[in-house]
Amino acid sequence: MGAGKQGAMVVEMPNSSNQNPIAQLQNKFKELEIGFKGWLSKQSIPVEAAVVTATSGLQGAAIGGFMGTLTQDVSSSMPTPPAGANLNPQAMASFQQAQALAGGPLVQARNFAVMTGVNAGISCVLKRIRGKEDVQSSMAAAFGSGALFSLVSGMGGPNPVPNALTSGIFFALVQGGLFELGRKFSQPPAEDTHYVRTRSLLSSLGLQNYEKNFKKGLLTDTTLPLLTDSALRDVRIPPGPRLLILDHIQRDPELRKKRG
Repeated sequence: MGAGKQGAMVVEMPNSSNQNPIAQLQNKFKELEIGFKGWLSKQSIPVEAAVVTATSGLQGAAIGGFMGTLTQDVSSSMPTPPAGANLNPQAMASFQQAQALAGGPLVQARNFAVMTGVNAGISCVLKRIRGKEDVQSSMAAAFGSGALFSLVSGMGGPNPVPNALTSGIFFALVQGGLFELGRKFSQPPAEDTHYVRTRSLLSSLGLQNYEKNFKKGLLTDTTLPLLTDSALRDVRIPPGPRLLILDHIQRDPELRKKRG
C-alpha cells in the first residue's frame, strides 16, 4: 500500500512540475481581461467611456514617457529664444511644434495620453451607440484625438483652432487608410472562398502546389465532382497527381454522390 501511494505521488508530481509558469500567468491575465471586459460591457456608456479613456490614457502615457526619454537629449539641446526676442509668428509656431515633438518624458506622456485616451473613448462611445465598429467610427475617433493632441501639445501655434482641425483631418485620413488596409489584409481574397474544398483535397494528398493550376483553369469547388483526366491534363497537372486526385474524388462519398 505504501509503495502504491508513493508511486501515485511520483506520477502526480511531474504533472504539477511540468506546468509552465509563463503559460499560467498568461492564462490568468486572459481570465482577468475577459472578466473585466464582461463587467465593462454591463456598465452605462458614460462609465465605460470613462474607464476606457483612463486605461488607454495610462497606456499612452507610459509609451509617451518612454519615447520622451529617447528625445530628451534632443529637446535639451534646442536653443531657447531670449525673452525679449522679436520672432515672427511663423518662426515661433515652428519652434513650438519642434518643442512638442521633441519634449521630455512628461511632455510626451501628456501628449500620448491625450491622443490614445481620446481615441479610445470616442471609439467606445460610437461603438455602443452605433452597435458596430467601422471606418467611419475609426475616423471620427482619430479626428478627435488629432485635434486635441494639437491643442494640448501646442503644435497649433498662433492659430490653434485651424491647426487643430487640420491635425484632426490628417489623423482621420491616416486612421481611415490604416483601417481599410487592415481589413483588406485580414480577409482572404474573394476567389479563395471558391477553393476551400479544393485546397483541403490537395493538402490531404500533399499536392497543394497544384492549387495554382486549379485557379488558372477556374476549377472551383463546384467543379470537383465533374473533374476528368482530360480537364486536369488541360491545366498541366502530371499523370501521377491526376490519378491521385481522381481516385480521391471517386472514394469521397459526397463527391461521388454529386458525380452520379
